[in-house]
Amino acid sequence: MALPLFRGVSYEKLSDVVGKTKFHFLKYLEGERIVGVGDPCTHIKFAISGSLRMSIESADSRFRVSQTLAAPCVISPDYLFGRATVYPCTAVAAEPTSILQIDKQDYVKMLGADSVFLYNYLNTLSANAQKAVDGVLAVTAGSLEQRIAYWISALTQPGGTDIVLECRQRDLYSMFGVQRSSFISVLESMKERGLIDYTSRSMQIHDRAAMVALLSFDA
Repeated sequence: MALPLFRGVSYEKLSDVVGKTKFHFLKYLEGERIVGVGDPCTHIKFAISGSLRMSIESADSRFRVSQTLAAPCVISPDYLFGRATVYPCTAVAAEPTSILQIDKQDYVKMLGADSVFLYNYLNTLSANAQKAVDGVLAVTAGSLEQRIAYWISALTQPGGTDIVLECRQRDLYSMFGVQRSSFISVLESMKERGLIDYTSRSMQIHDRAAMVALLSFDA
């Protein structure tokens, strides 16, 4: 009942659904791969104990973002449906981790069994879709801080911790279209406020929620 997409469902309804749905329980040792980039997303996967390290990177491997997700959590739920139903990331067990997975067709039946299941999933999809609006605003009218915050928001999940962006500084300020001095000045400001730490090749995010809060735009 603590799983993100199950919250608010009554105990009685959940007991009824569990009795009618095939739940698959898998165990992974530390370091074992749970999903990989390009794997078909045929099941919705929940971590019910332990934690996992998830990473996503560019095709040329010059840019990489990694995060830790602790149970209870769901792995990339927005890739179960849509045009691209393959995982965009790699997830590896950070410690002994238990995964509950439900086949897509069984999950569709669950969504129809109780409106709370459906609303939880729709809210997750809507929140992820709305990131695109924040991203356009950040790129076209936002500050450099907001553009960095959008990348972190788009490439990590709520609840993500130990977030690390790995990329050479010169590649980053070139992609953002700013001078190195301006880029370093912004990083220093964010560091002084406790948002990040950084080196010439990486940026460590201390508070994802505070980064996402930077994406608030005035009407």
